[in-house]
Amino acid sequence: MTHIPHIRRGTADDLDTIVGMIDEAADWLRGKGTDQWAQPWPDRAARDGRVRRGLRNGNTWIAEVDGQTIGTITYRPHGNHMLWAPKERREDAVYVSRLIVARNVAGEGIGAALIDWAAAQAVRDWNAQWARIDVWTTNEALHGYYEKRGFRFLRIAACEAKRYPSAALFQKPTSEIDLEASRRFTVDPVREAQLVGADCS
Repeated sequence: MTHIPHIRRGTADDLDTIVGMIDEAADWLRGKGTDQWAQPWPDRAARDGRVRRGLRNGNTWIAEVDGQTIGTITYRPHGNHMLWAPKERREDAVYVSRLIVARNVAGEGIGAALIDWAAAQAVRDWNAQWARIDVWTTNEALHGYYEKRGFRFLRIAACEAKRYPSAALFQKPTSEIDLEASRRFTVDPVREAQLVGADCS
């Protein structure tokens, strides 16, 4: 990739784009020995509702090059109560989800840079000390991806067997994020004010 990626807050109009990226990733994952996203969990309506909520709350961001979406990430300061212990949820942290990179730019470090970017925003906005993510429980290759990027495996959340398929918990200190990578994305000055003050409910 030769052009500099731009990042912006997602809007309701981005729903179809994100769902399309999920479907593209699901097709690719079918040949990777994992059941991740083999079916929308628990169904398509609920999955799309989560995507829609991330957009509505201002927590989902879109990375683009020349108007083409190359990645998306959702981040917020609150952890899922089914997964993270009360003590953990009292700590200042950024919780990342729905990190997806378009297949045509896979291998270019976009995903790792998006995590670093989100963590850097969270350090600035609410002094996050940890970057945390819940990973599809059975996708061991994805576990390795995060471990290679400095995340430490914590545990499989107790709810995994019955309720939630993405229950492998990982974290790393925000002091270890790659600040140079986090600056890989540009933000339109007109949109700069949008980087602060998302509705994080």
